Amino acid sequence: MIKYIQRKDLDIQKYDTCIQNALNSRIYALSYYLDIVADHWDALVLDDYKAVMPLPWRSKYFIKYIYPPCWTQQLGVFSTSPFSNTLVEEFIKAIPKKFLKTTIQLNSNCNSKLFYTKNNFTLALNQPYQDLHRNYRKDRKDRLKKFKKSGFSIKENIKTKDLIKLFKENYYQELKINISDYNKLEKLTCEKKLNTTILGVFNENNQLISGSLFFKDEKRIYYVFSANNKAGNKVQGNTAILDFMIQKYSNSDFTLDFEGSMHPGIASFFKSFGSELETYYYYTKKI
Repeated sequence: MIKYIQRKDLDIQKYDTCIQNALNSRIYALSYYLDIVADHWDALVLDDYKAVMPLPWRSKYFIKYIYPPCWTQQLGVFSTSPFSNTLVEEFIKAIPKKFLKTTIQLNSNCNSKLFYTKNNFTLALNQPYQDLHRNYRKDRKDRLKKFKKSGFSIKENIKTKDLIKLFKENYYQELKINISDYNKLEKLTCEKKLNTTILGVFNENNQLISGSLFFKDEKRIYYVFSANNKAGNKVQGNTAILDFMIQKYSNSDFTLDFEGSMHPGIASFFKSFGSELETYYYYTKKI
């Protein structure tokens, strides 16, 4: 039986155990992650936490609706056992009617004829670096050589606020993100369980020109946020940063999750590292 349980009444230990042990586990669905990024969230729970579906929600003009919080690419149904499309649709039907609108991005295991498809890209890192590098597209290899010739290096432990500043200075007009969502990203990076890595490339004047932020769980490394200025683009800073992470975690059981894109140019960039398409899903409904 699927039950709707408010956040305050959830058995958080059982909930997080279900997410962590799920065949389709994603870091975005963990309680401490949702506590930071969602205005509010509750969950649908099957039996004794055999499967769960988090429901982030907010209210506007006294109307409650389910929405995808910033920094959460995939939610949906999570289960410790294989599950069918039918179960996914049962979870969808169990969403309380008090939510007058529902918009959910569901993970790659949640296929249904009810959903639209979206593109993610992932790269299994269970090979030696030389083999992974061999699968890079030729133009990506050439751009990596360009970075190495620049003489710049990659530095670790970059401050989140510096990366956000770089993003605002270069993408603010194109990709407008609420100030509250930047604040939530900073809070996420302070959560030790997310194993945050922030890498940056600096020019000869010690100015940040490229940067990327990653989270890591037991299975995946998530490419969450990045920024370049013109100089960073010119020397292919983010190419070098992604290559750094691929090299660092090569020959491991981790999967690098690029977090995908429906934008052809960004999708091409991700594919150039030898990544594979991983479809996830989008569902929206108004009552």
